[in-house]
Amino acid sequence: MDLLHSNGVLIIQHLQRDYRAYQDFLNFMSHVGDPRNIFSIYFPLWFQLNQVVGTKMIWVAVIGDWFNLIFKWILFGHRPYWWVQETMIYPNQSSPCLEQFPITCETGPGSPSGHAMGSSCVWYVMVTAALSYTVRWKDKSAVTLHRLTWSFLWSIFWIIQISVCISRVFIATHFPHQVVLGVFAGILVAEAFEHTPAIQTASLRMYIKTNLFLFIFALGFYLSLKLLDIDLLWSVPKAKKWCANPDWINIDTTPFAGLVRNLGALFGLGLGINSEMFIMSCKGKNSCRISFRILCIAASLATLQLYNFVKIPTHTEYLFYILSFCKSAAMPLTVVALVPYCVHSLMRTTEKKLN
Repeated sequence: MDLLHSNGVLIIQHLQRDYRAYQDFLNFMSHVGDPRNIFSIYFPLWFQLNQVVGTKMIWVAVIGDWFNLIFKWILFGHRPYWWVQETMIYPNQSSPCLEQFPITCETGPGSPSGHAMGSSCVWYVMVTAALSYTVRWKDKSAVTLHRLTWSFLWSIFWIIQISVCISRVFIATHFPHQVVLGVFAGILVAEAFEHTPAIQTASLRMYIKTNLFLFIFALGFYLSLKLLDIDLLWSVPKAKKWCANPDWINIDTTPFAGLVRNLGALFGLGLGINSEMFIMSCKGKNSCRISFRILCIAASLATLQLYNFVKIPTHTEYLFYILSFCKSAAMPLTVVALVPYCVHSLMRTTEKKLN
């Protein structure tokens, strides 16, 4: 493993030295791969276009990130920016110098990469959803167009995944093998949900049961190993110790923060889909109108951007987790129920005035 890490450090040094001109682009691609974009950008867009795809996207993102957390706790993967400071394989020379950035100092274990895993699973869902519209074409010219579309979309998929992986390695937050593992793990999770149609008809009780299972299993796993004197939060003090700037340490990157955020999103989706507002708006006659969907997309994206201005206090950890859960639940609830209901009511009022 030390050999794998040391070779990874050489690759990071090469990227930071020879790809300095692309620093802004690589930092941007790291933000593109941020799993939080799934809830604030990809989901509101796709849910209003296709509720089946949007619902699947949340399930894939949540379950994928949950598996990512469990894998991180099992694999005990180091991150480059602290590994080079503590390894003993450089006894007669100073440790390699790896530059850090404001998004470098994540506090959870490094393997597999959550950004790579989240990016690959959600883009896999989007690409397969887009191709499902063309696979039904039967005539010869349409088949040719489908093949061209297939090649184009999967090329875009791999370009994005490779760019996200390179960006995560460039900022010294992951070793190369960690991002590769993340990409393929994400694809496996997304492919599994291609054959799980039951999520489309899940009741609120099913959402609550799933949430409880995911939380209890993760918490039980953590507490069980803690009883064996194995600290699964071992990476947090390492991040705080070796991060170049203490201000770059964010509680939002801790393992339990991600778990709470995802459970909140899944609960909010279940609450929204099983609400009367959703049935009245998204299941009514307006749901088939292009104008209704466009208005819902625009209103959802605009409203969710306002959530970015809601800063959750971090001075009390438990309070942070509770408020983070509530904020995460509010986002899909807004997209699924509140915004469509408001748009539906507005359109109905306008129609009555015209009549």
